[in-house]
Amino acid sequence: MNPVYKTIESIDWITLVLFFSMVVLALGKYLFKNKFLNFMILPFNNRYVVLYNKKGRLLSWFHILLTIFQLINFSLFLFLILKVFFTLPSENNPTSFFLLIAGLLLFQIVKMLLQFAQGFVFNTQGLISELLFNKISYLNYSSLVMFISNIVLIYILKDSKIVISSAIILIISINVIGLTRLLKNHQKAIIPYFFYFILYLCALEIAPLVLVGSYLKD
Repeated sequence: MNPVYKTIESIDWITLVLFFSMVVLALGKYLFKNKFLNFMILPFNNRYVVLYNKKGRLLSWFHILLTIFQLINFSLFLFLILKVFFTLPSENNPTSFFLLIAGLLLFQIVKMLLQFAQGFVFNTQGLISELLFNKISYLNYSSLVMFISNIVLIYILKDSKIVISSAIILIISINVIGLTRLLKNHQKAIIPYFFYFILYLCALEIAPLVLVGSYLKD
């Protein structure tokens, strides 16, 4: 009888990534308890956005910590999606993950700069800042879903397409709630700049998604 060699892939680096993201989230909770409590009920109560949507909001340490948490888990979630539906190197090679997190970080920075540039050109800096804070806050909240999904996909239901599909539906639902509330709460501010708002949606929100979708399809 010939011996059968079974390759066991190491996921130690993924465990470290998840642990680091959990430390970042715990740090945000420990340092900013009231903000964290308001943030945790964001889809059910818009109190967090109403209270903290002010000057310097995008550069607050709590917002930065949550954005780091989001970038890590968003990148890992994309890594797992690509691993399940497309061809990627084995899990013990973290190169693809680090390329994803670098690309996602660069994409978000460039997109944010373009949005601020658009606000400067059309004199809508205040509106753009409110849009960004609202959008990133809901994206940060949806990263909690990504975090839980990552744990399930790695340790419980490995490479489950059902988990991925359910997570994507939840993530989209959370961000749709955010967009709906934004339009409802700021309709008076948006109506005078309705043309610029449509331009903003088409150029900086919808167009990147279409380009990424077309790239993945090809």
